[in-house]
Amino acid sequence: MKSSIYSIKYVIRGFIPKAIIGRYHWVLAQCAARWYGYPSRSMVVIGVTGTNGKSTTVNMIGRILEESGKRVGWASTANYKVAEVEWLNDTKMTMLGRFATQRLLASMKKAQCSVAIIEMSSEGLAQYRHMGIDVDIAVFTNLTPEHIESHGGFAQYQAAKELLFAHLGKSAVKMVNGRAIKKAIISNLDDSAGVRMLRFGASAKVGYCVVDSISDAPPPQPPGVSRITGVLQSARIDGSVFAVDGCTITLSLPGVFNVSNAMAAIATTSVLSIPHSIAQSAFSKLTSVPGRMEWIDEGQAFVAMVDYAPEPASLAACYGFLSIVPYKRLIHVLGSAGGGRDESRRSILGQMAAAKANIVIITNEDPYDEDPQKIIDQVAQGARMVSEPTMTQLLTILDRGEAIRTAVDSAQEGDMILLTGKACEQAICIGNGQKIPWDDRTILREAIRAKVKADSL
Repeated sequence: MKSSIYSIKYVIRGFIPKAIIGRYHWVLAQCAARWYGYPSRSMVVIGVTGTNGKSTTVNMIGRILEESGKRVGWASTANYKVAEVEWLNDTKMTMLGRFATQRLLASMKKAQCSVAIIEMSSEGLAQYRHMGIDVDIAVFTNLTPEHIESHGGFAQYQAAKELLFAHLGKSAVKMVNGRAIKKAIISNLDDSAGVRMLRFGASAKVGYCVVDSISDAPPPQPPGVSRITGVLQSARIDGSVFAVDGCTITLSLPGVFNVSNAMAAIATTSVLSIPHSIAQSAFSKLTSVPGRMEWIDEGQAFVAMVDYAPEPASLAACYGFLSIVPYKRLIHVLGSAGGGRDESRRSILGQMAAAKANIVIITNEDPYDEDPQKIIDQVAQGARMVSEPTMTQLLTILDRGEAIRTAVDSAQEGDMILLTGKACEQAICIGNGQKIPWDDRTILREAIRAKVKADSL
C-alpha cells in the first residue's frame, strides 16, 4: 500500500504546475510554524548551507557552543541533537519536512536550548522548508555542482542556496535571554560563490579563509565585510594544526578541508562573542563526526575509512587527504549519488576511482526507482575510459554488503579500504519509496572482525 501511494503521489505531482506546488510548500511551512507556536523565535537560529562540509560545520559549531556552556540542538545529514540527547539521522533527508522541522525546534525549545543549528539543503530551501524559521545567522561553506538535474541547472542550484541569505534579511530581529540578536552572514572567501552570499543584507558580515602560511596573501576582503583567517601550520594523517589570530588550534579531524569547516564554525561563534580559546578547547575533544572521514579500526593489518563523498569535489578532497596516508594498495568501494539525479557525475566518479585506486569495486547505493545495475554500469564505463589507470582490477557487485566483504577479503597487510557514498546513512533507498536498514560502518566493521578472526585461526 505504501509503495502504491508513493507512486500515485509522484504521478500526480507531474501534472501540477511548479508555481502551484511552490505555493503549497510555502503555505504548509507557515502552517507548521504556527501549529508549533513558532519555536525558532525563542532561540538563536543558525542556518548552514553549501555543497560540502555542512554536517561537519554544524557539528563543529554545536561543539563550540556547548563548550561555552550553552544548551544546543541541531539537525544535520549525519545526526541530530537536542540538548543531551544525540542520535543518527535515520530519515535519509538532509532537511526535514516542515512539520518535522518545527516539531524538532519545539523539542529544542522544551529542552531549553538557546541555540538551534539547522543544515539547509538546496532542495529543502527550494521547497520553502525554511519558511517559518526565524534565522539569525546564515553560514555558507562552498558550492560545487550537485542536484543539477532536479534544479534545472547550476545557476538555479546556486539560486536555491541563496534563498537562505535572502530569508535572513526578512527574519525579524529577536530578543533571546534579554539580548538582541543581530543578523549575520558567514561566508567562505576561498570559494567564488562566497562573495555572492555576502551581498545580501545583514548587520554583520564575516568572510573566512585558510592560507598555507602567514606570508600568504588571503583572498580580497569585500567592502563592509570582516575577515578571519586560518593559517595552516601542519596537515597530518591524524588531523591538522592551524592558527587564528594567534590562537593555535589542533584539529583531530583529518583533511585540510576540515580546517575550512572549522574556520566557518569559529567565524560563526565569534559573532556570538565566543572567544577562540573556547573553540580551541572544543576541538581538542572533537575526535570524529559520524561518517565523515571516519577511521574504522578493528585491529586489522590494513587501514579503512568511511566517508560520505557523494560527488566529484568531495571525492577529490578525500583523495587529496589520502595523498599523505601511507598504503600499499587502495581499494575503493563506491556507487553513485542515487537514482534519478545527477546522472552526469556517474562516469566522472568512475574515472576518478580508476585514476586513484588499485582495486575499484562499484556497487549499489541509493537507486530509488532507477535500475541499480544501470547506475553501476555507467560508473564502470567511466572507470574503463581512463587511458592510464592506477586501477588493476575493476569489479561490479550489485549487493553492497557483498561488495564491502569482497573489499575486506581482498585487503592485505598495508592496504587501505576507502568506502564512500553513504557513510552513516541509516538506509538504502530503493523503488517505490522503500528503505532497507543500513549503515556502511556497521557492515564494514562486521566484515573486518570476521577477517581478523579467520586470520587468527
